[in-house]
Amino acid sequence: MIDKDTIKLLRIPFSLLLMPIFILALSQIRGSFSWMDILVPFLIIHFLVYPASNGYNSYIDKDQDSIGGLEKPPMPTIRLFYVTLILDIVALLLSMLLVNMAFALCLLTCIVASRAYSARQIRLKKYPYTGFLVVVIFQGAFTYYLSYVGITKELLELNGTNIWVLAACSFQIGGVYPLTQIYQHKQDLADGVVTISYKLGYRGTFVFSIIMFAICNLCYFIYFTNTNQIASFYIIQAFFIPIAAFFGYWFSLVIKDTRNANFKNTMRMNILAALSMNSCFIVLWLKN
Repeated sequence: MIDKDTIKLLRIPFSLLLMPIFILALSQIRGSFSWMDILVPFLIIHFLVYPASNGYNSYIDKDQDSIGGLEKPPMPTIRLFYVTLILDIVALLLSMLLVNMAFALCLLTCIVASRAYSARQIRLKKYPYTGFLVVVIFQGAFTYYLSYVGITKELLELNGTNIWVLAACSFQIGGVYPLTQIYQHKQDLADGVVTISYKLGYRGTFVFSIIMFAICNLCYFIYFTNTNQIASFYIIQAFFIPIAAFFGYWFSLVIKDTRNANFKNTMRMNILAALSMNSCFIVLWLKN
């Protein structure tokens, strides 16, 4: 029987903050697809793979301070490890049975990358630049690719146009990810993990995120121009406004006092960004 603390450490609500990339991919797919074509890969990714990744990371790290989605995480047990293993196996089996082998192989690649990121034997997360690249590639471009394969049952053509939307996804995650680390500097260092946010410092993290978001926006502009969807680009700009407003407000608070780079403000930023971009890409999906 799964206990309450184990379920909590799977951080399923936090997994839903990663929905925007899936919805963006859905909005850019042409053709008619059934609800099952959409729901099956969505549920596999967001209710099996991502929770398993969250849970495995919690099991390995045994955090005593705040982590993404949990201000006071409970101490994990071996039960959590077995639950994450079962979730990953079920995800792969359902992928092969209900989607196709290409989707299952992409999913396996994500799972291996996630485990390598956290596992003590490899521990990619302790390297600031390698850890950063793994996250932005797999939660950005690769998630878009994975979502496309899951919905269409076909491989995404890596042409000159699609490369821009894949790059936009990774730079978007690149802008958000360092901000999620900004309140964990001491906790990460105590565990031997040097994050890119720690390397950049408090102000540097915000400046770096601004650069990442600017490049992301440029990639979106090129992609939507190439696909004759310039109206979609302007829709994205409108939904970026509340994110930029809170970002600027939070940055001003951190400049005055670095104690404002805390869990509470980080979660506010994450939730606002997720709600804005989910809403934005749903609008693009309905528009198309």
